[in-house]
Amino acid sequence: MERIYFDNAATTPLDPLVLETMMPYLTEKFGNPSSIYSYGRESRMAIEQARKTVAKILHAHPAEIFFTSGGTESSNAAIRAAIQDLGCRHIISSPLEHHATLHTVQYHHDRGEAKLHLLRVLRDGHVDLDQLNELLSEIKEKVLVSLMHANNETGNLLDIQKVSELCKKYGAIFHSDTVQTVGHYPFDLSKLHIHFINGAAHKFHGPKGVGILYINEQLKVKPNIHGGAQERNMRAGTENVYGIVGFAKAFELASERMEEEAAYITGIRNYMAEELKKEIPAVEFNGDPFGRSLYTVLSASFPKSEKAEMLLFNLDINHICASGGSACTSGAQQGSHVIRAIYPGSDRSTVRFSFSRQNTKKEVDEVVSKLKSLI
Repeated sequence: MERIYFDNAATTPLDPLVLETMMPYLTEKFGNPSSIYSYGRESRMAIEQARKTVAKILHAHPAEIFFTSGGTESSNAAIRAAIQDLGCRHIISSPLEHHATLHTVQYHHDRGEAKLHLLRVLRDGHVDLDQLNELLSEIKEKVLVSLMHANNETGNLLDIQKVSELCKKYGAIFHSDTVQTVGHYPFDLSKLHIHFINGAAHKFHGPKGVGILYINEQLKVKPNIHGGAQERNMRAGTENVYGIVGFAKAFELASERMEEEAAYITGIRNYMAEELKKEIPAVEFNGDPFGRSLYTVLSASFPKSEKAEMLLFNLDINHICASGGSACTSGAQQGSHVIRAIYPGSDRSTVRFSFSRQNTKKEVDEVVSKLKSLI
């Protein structure tokens, strides 16, 4: 049996066209972008062209785009800047956030730099935006709101427009972890009241180890990494030129194919949900999968049993790649903090299936058949 890869929310395979674009910067175009001779200038031009490409797709200004090592660094940098540079003394977040956000806001809370408020989670896995409105109206000091656009485990989508409007109304700083949606949804940052977003190339068929941080040009923040003058004095260190070039190419391709691929992947995801319900009637789906949800993710729960407890292990033995939740904790024994927050006390076994344009209905049939024999 060939390997079936249903863990695209963790990472996606590199697009051959992206690799082709990157290759010259891995071989002959190896100049340091800080060097003044032609090889260096060639690399510098590639970085700035990539920045313009990314900015154009996001409807942002090139000066607002900073290249980083990925989503985790970008979230850390945004939260630190909001607290230490912009004077935020309160943070409103949720227990559903990626650990890159959760651990960072907890760190600043524990240091006494900002008070942390976690929003209630509703039965459908969305955060309580009425409570967000209440908190913003009550807190008199400056506030950072940090809420992810799409949950990486359940796929639930935040009403980012509504949160943006609330933050504008109350003068709050708004950071959204958009790692799961950049490259999958269109963004017009010129029409959103948002201060920070982040992205990671490997979520949309680009290379690992490269991401972006958007910082609204009206903000004045200090360097994230000290040293040289790279990234306009914001992030010292020789740039990952081939990664940056790869990010821009992958983002460009994702933007061009977005509508067509979204329709195709939605079809694959919905087909799997239908087949699971047909073949395993006791299956339940987490979050709000048929409402406001990310089209690439389907989180399914199965009744607790001796077989179900070994489900991920047995899927792996059968060459099926899936996750128990976030890829960052899928190797750990502890359960998902997201599932615990939405369904406290649940003892069901959860598997996250996530899809890309490379998946097929034939693969879905094989996985559902195997699941039926394993449950």
